[in-house]
Amino acid sequence: MGICKYCGLPAGFLKSEHKECKEKYESGKAQIISLIKTSIYNNENLEDIHNQIKQIATTSYITDEDLKNKILEAWQMAVEQAFSDGILTEQEETRLRDMIGEFNFNRDILNLDNAYLKFVKGSVLREVMEGKIHQRVKVEGSLPFNFLKKETLIWFFKNSKYYEMRTLRHYEGGTQGFSIRIAKGLYYRTNAFQGRPVETEKLTYIDTGFFAITDKNIYFGGSTKNFRIKYEKIVSFIPYDDGIQIQRDSMSAKPQIFVTGDGWFTYNLLTNLAKL
Repeated sequence: MGICKYCGLPAGFLKSEHKECKEKYESGKAQIISLIKTSIYNNENLEDIHNQIKQIATTSYITDEDLKNKILEAWQMAVEQAFSDGILTEQEETRLRDMIGEFNFNRDILNLDNAYLKFVKGSVLREVMEGKIHQRVKVEGSLPFNFLKKETLIWFFKNSKYYEMRTLRHYEGGTQGFSIRIAKGLYYRTNAFQGRPVETEKLTYIDTGFFAITDKNIYFGGSTKNFRIKYEKIVSFIPYDDGIQIQRDSMSAKPQIFVTGDGWFTYNLLTNLAKL
């Protein structure tokens, strides 16, 4: 005789659940997710919402451990919902942060979660767009940069790959040539002329290192390449899914590409800091 994994009562021969119990469980899970997702747009007391969620869990066969996971899953979905219009508002940020405290989320779990990282990035970006400059990132150890006085670190990426667009030149056409005798024992070969030059652009990997963003400059520090670029020296930013390309204000400057893993955040952060 099988036992129902939801209510713990006999479920019948070779069965592990009651249909009614599973329906209650799925319905309770959906209600919890809905409550948390909608709560970021209303002023209902979070403690009251928490009590409602506990009551739903009790009547839906949701265990305490399962409930923690469902609440975290719902919070993650709420973060994605908050970003549906492309920006995290102050109201959304405050509400989502209050939820972290009310539901007592484990910081280690949050730090491993992409939704929490996106939440922090959204908060940083909103402050920059409002002209507020704060250092919200914590650096363990040290970064390989000598920051200027009164310069604020806004964000940094580890293991960022750095590429440059290089111009390669080769020659097409020309001839094998023939010799012209100029004087006794001296010949001039006409194949010194090698045809017409052809140039091609090639993306070339240069180095991997730290890519840091401050309110005044961007920095790169790798094993072989280290430099700082002022925003006023950059004439254009081109976003990619996983990074950004910049073009410096110089006749000889070639496009520089940095792979950060998050092109959306990198592009919006840099372009808004450049405006400041």
